[in-house]
Amino acid sequence: MTDNPNDSKKLLALNKPKGYIVTRSDELGRKTVYNLLPSWAFDDEWMPIGRLDLESKGLLLFTRDGKVGNVLTKPGNCIKIYEIWVRGYVTDEHIVEALKGVQSPHGLLKALKVEKIGKGGAKTKLRIQIDEGKNRHIRRLFGALKDPKFGTPLKVLSLSRISIGSLKLNIESGKWRYLSLAEEKSLLKNLN
Repeated sequence: MTDNPNDSKKLLALNKPKGYIVTRSDELGRKTVYNLLPSWAFDDEWMPIGRLDLESKGLLLFTRDGKVGNVLTKPGNCIKIYEIWVRGYVTDEHIVEALKGVQSPHGLLKALKVEKIGKGGAKTKLRIQIDEGKNRHIRRLFGALKDPKFGTPLKVLSLSRISIGSLKLNIESGKWRYLSLAEEKSLLKNLN
């Protein structure tokens, strides 16, 4: 991108690939999301809104406005949708448990909606909606559930965030772009 970094944009979106951590720098020398953004994004203090772990991919937003970041990460304010592949047979009972929630050291982990959208062998593809994002929320939630056939914990094999609020992922992997004014307004309207 060649946009002026000093313009009035409040948000930019990145399609984070696997293998990048969401931090400004890493003491282990791993690649960070800032390796995918122009150098001015680091210098102008564009901050990630929320996280995606090293093995996760998908839509990640950045802002220079702490109030915007707080509004978008406040529990209950913004629905995030993920597509995941789970190793194990996900049953209707698992879905009921995920909707009810499971206790963890990070508090109650639950989904707002879980939908089976595919399967292959001993794997199940799901679309998940949550409205908060505790540390490794979806991975821990499904890891607390047992495969009925083998008695082992379910394991999230891949996780991709495909939307945040009204914003859908529509950027190539590893690329970024500013949100349009209309996208910003749509994303931020009706939020507390």
